[in-house]
Parts: sequence; structure tokens; C-alpha cells
Amino acid sequence: MKLESPKVTLNKSTEDTFNFLSDVKNFESLMPENISKFEVLEDDKFLFALKGMPEIVLKKKEAIPHNKIVLGAAGGKLDFALIADITETGEGKTDVKLNFEGEFNAMMAMMIKGPINKFIETLVTNMKTAI
Repeated sequence: MKLESPKVTLNKSTEDTFNFLSDVKNFESLMPENISKFEVLEDDKFLFALKGMPEIVLKKKEAIPHNKIVLGAAGGKLDFALIADITETGEGKTDVKLNFEGEFNAMMAMMIKGPINKFIETLVTNMKTAI
């Protein structure tokens, strides 16, 4: 299953945007209002939970300076990746889009598609004020 967030344009450089997203503790400021738990476990790993959902642990798996950051599931039953694509669009302007990729059976995909779409849209929308 592959999902894409809308593209958001930030009035920040790709370097500033990349540095913000590279620091996993900054993801707390991007989370939806219905977050019930957020905890940094290691320099590159954090745990979060939304009300009514199980806890999810994400670990930074890959970072290509100023262009891409890949967070992946760290343990648990689901294997997925959250990819931030960062693109310079002009002097001090950056586009960011989040991609969600995971392998799920049809029933699971149907159940989680809506909530995950809403989640990644919230993350990129909150980047406008957080970064």
C-alpha cells in the first residue's frame, strides 16, 4: 500500500527543513491533537500513540542530506516506512511531501488507509507552523 500526503511549501531552506525532520524529538510538534503518548527512545527512535490506536515505534532508517528522510517501523507486527521528500523550489522555499509505504493484507489495508492518510496530512500541515 502506498499513500501520499499533499505537498506543502515551507518558507525555509531545504537544510533547515532536513535538520528539523532529522531530529526525531521534533516530530512531537507535528503530531495530531489526539496524541496520547510521545516518547523519544533513542537519538533516532521514538514512540507515539494516538487515542484509540496502538503504540507505534518509528526509527530513522535513512537520511540523504537535505533531500530525504526515511522512518521505518521498529518492531511490532506491521512493516512500513514513512518517507519525507524534501525539494528546493526557490530561494528559501522548500516543498515537503510524505509518502507512506507498507505491505498489508487487503483487510488491514482497508482498515488503516483512512486513518493513515489523515495522519500524514496532519504531519505535513503542522510543518508550516512547527519548522
